[in-house]
Amino acid sequence: MHTWSRPLRVDVGLVVVVVCVQLWPFLIRTSESGEPWDPWGYVVVVASAVPVLWRRRAPVVALTTSLVATSLYDTVGPTPEQPVWYGGLVVAYTVAVQSAPRVRITMLVLTICGSVLLSSSTTALRFAVMFVAVYAIGRAAAESRARTARLEEERGLAAERAAERERARIARDMHDILSHAVSLMVVQAEAGPVVLARAPADAEAAFDAIAAAGRDAMVQLRRILTVLRTEDGPHAPQPTLDDLPSLVAGVSGLPVAYEVAGEPVPLSPDVELAVYRITQEALTNIVRHANASRAEVHLAWSGMALTLTVTDDGTPKPVGAGGNGLIGIRERAAACGGGAELGPRQDARGFRVAVRFPLRAVVAP
Repeated sequence: MHTWSRPLRVDVGLVVVVVCVQLWPFLIRTSESGEPWDPWGYVVVVASAVPVLWRRRAPVVALTTSLVATSLYDTVGPTPEQPVWYGGLVVAYTVAVQSAPRVRITMLVLTICGSVLLSSSTTALRFAVMFVAVYAIGRAAAESRARTARLEEERGLAAERAAERERARIARDMHDILSHAVSLMVVQAEAGPVVLARAPADAEAAFDAIAAAGRDAMVQLRRILTVLRTEDGPHAPQPTLDDLPSLVAGVSGLPVAYEVAGEPVPLSPDVELAVYRITQEALTNIVRHANASRAEVHLAWSGMALTLTVTDDGTPKPVGAGGNGLIGIRERAAACGGGAELGPRQDARGFRVAVRFPLRAVVAP
């Protein structure tokens, strides 16, 4: 069984309504001479409305056909004195909505000029006013649809960008966690045979450090994976500045000094997480690459900014040799409105990571 589409049903309904409205005067009036109405008048009335059926596929052809039929109404008679351009107005609306600017403007001008040439001045004026009004309504509807489509597209793009930022954040977090944990485990495992040979009693501490690093990595990975759960699921807290002392203390085989200067102020969770991850990545790079004997983590609070500085006394390396780690530090800082300075210390003894977060951009509301 064939089912008509909704647009076709709408157009058939419009044709029926237009034909009924325009035939009604034929049924309730009589000619002044008493003669029956000209049968060609009925034909013209129907012909002016039928083009509505193909207005969506060929709006210009439909409008031209409807207007030609309308212009023939005054050439037959007797017929009731009435406007028979309602079908043309429906098609004109579609032309205003769908057609290209050059086409719709051309059709507007030709239609108005044709009505002036073929109709009386009063009729032409009424038709021109109605046609321009319908054209304006059509253009307003088209602009509204286009604006809605643009907003939907912009929302879609914004959602895609947010998803990309979230994927990048998760990737950075996983890199920082795994890199930090694996580096500590490798250092302890490599030192294990030496400790076992020289001080067997201390070997247990090395194994405990390896286990602790693995457990900490698992806990933090679980925290990251909570972002993939539904909104109703439980969410584990992300690391904050309060976790920095335990992070520093968990670096095995490398003395790390931790110092805070100034009066702390509440920060947004994203910034606290960024400070934690940057510190974690900087310490990981020191353990893996610097061959350092000590490191320092310094948090400096001022009225304008929070500055995180991580330094070591190891062998400095080129800035471009840090791989994804240094790139991730810069990205994290930039994402929170801050900036990062990475490079060898001025005394050429070790490496320096300095990240500055303007407080006006990162203070919690």
